[in-house]
Amino acid sequence: MSLNMKSSFKINVTVISNEFIDEYMAAANGEYVKEYLYLMRHEGEEITVSMIADALNHTESDVARALSYWKNAGVLKGGIPLKQTVSPAASETACSGINAEVQAKPEAAGRRMVYSPEKISGLAGDEDFSQLLYIAQKYMNKVFTQRECEVFAYLYDGLHMPAELLEYVVEYCVQGGHSSIRYIETVAINWHEKGFRTVDDAKGYAHTFTKDSFAIMKAFGLSDRKPGDLERDFIDRWFRAYGFARDLVVEACNRTLAATHAPSFQYADKILEGWKKAGVRSMEEVKKLDEQYADRVRSGEHKAGKSGDNKQAQSQKGKRGQNQFQNFPQREIDYDALVLKQLTEQ
Repeated sequence: MSLNMKSSFKINVTVISNEFIDEYMAAANGEYVKEYLYLMRHEGEEITVSMIADALNHTESDVARALSYWKNAGVLKGGIPLKQTVSPAASETACSGINAEVQAKPEAAGRRMVYSPEKISGLAGDEDFSQLLYIAQKYMNKVFTQRECEVFAYLYDGLHMPAELLEYVVEYCVQGGHSSIRYIETVAINWHEKGFRTVDDAKGYAHTFTKDSFAIMKAFGLSDRKPGDLERDFIDRWFRAYGFARDLVVEACNRTLAATHAPSFQYADKILEGWKKAGVRSMEEVKKLDEQYADRVRSGEHKAGKSGDNKQAQSQKGKRGQNQFQNFPQREIDYDALVLKQLTEQ
C-alpha cells in the first residue's frame, strides 16, 4: 500500500533554483555564489551592500562586483545597489570615504554608541586613529565597512582605549583565528573593563591566562582544545577573583575527576568556593582542612553539625586547642553531597 503523507511542520528553508545550479553556478566565482545565496536567504528583506559585506567578511566593492555580475547574467532583477561605497582612494584609510547613504536602516548598536560617517571622517584626521585603522585592516586583510569603522571609533574615542592597545587586540584575536569584528569588540571591551591601559598589561594577562588555562584543561584531560567562554569565566574566577595558585586549582580539578569521573567546572568551583570561604591559601592548609573533616566524621560530629548541633565547634576547639584554623568558619566540604547535588540537578 502506497502512502502520500505530508508533514504538519513548516520548515524554514531557502530554495535555490535547479536552473541556477545547472546553468550558472559552475561558471561563477565562488565568492559570487556566496553573495547570491545570502541574497536568496534574505529575499524580500531590506538589505544593503554593507550588511552583505559584513555578514560574509567581504569588502563592499566585492559585493558590488558580484551583484553586477549576477544582474548582467540575468539572474538578479530589481533594485540592486550597485554603487561602490568605498572609493579606491579610500581603500587604505577605509572610513574616510564611507557614504552616509550606505545603510538604509541603522543597526542596533546595543551598548555601543552610534558614530555617524561624518564623525568617523572627523576622527580620520587623528593620526593615531588613522594608523589604527590602517594596521587593523592589514591584519584582518580587508577594507572596513561602516559598522567596523563604528566599532573602532567607539573603542578609541568612546572608551578612550589607546591605539597601540587596540592594535594589539586585533593582532591577538587574528593570531588566535578570530577575525570577526564582534569577537574583537568583545575582547577589547573585556580588557577595558579589566583596566588594561598598555600592551604590557594585556600581554601579561594573556600569557598568564594561557598557562593557567592550559594547566586546567590538561588536569581535566581536555588538552586537545581551548576552553569555551563559560569555562574561561570559571578559570578567570579561580585565579583572579579567588586568587588561588595553580597547584590548588589543579588539585580541585583532580578531586573533581576522582569524585565525578568526568570533568566538571561547576563541581570544581564548589570545591574552590569552599576553600575560599575557609581561608585556605596553600596545599598544607587543604590537607589540614581535610584532616579536620575526617576527624569530625569519625567522631560523629559531622552528622550532629548537619542537624544544627553547635557542639561541633566547641568539641573541636576542646580537643585541639588553639591552631591556625581557629578563626576559620567551620564549614564542611562534603564531596558526596556535592556529587548528589550535581546528579539531581542534571
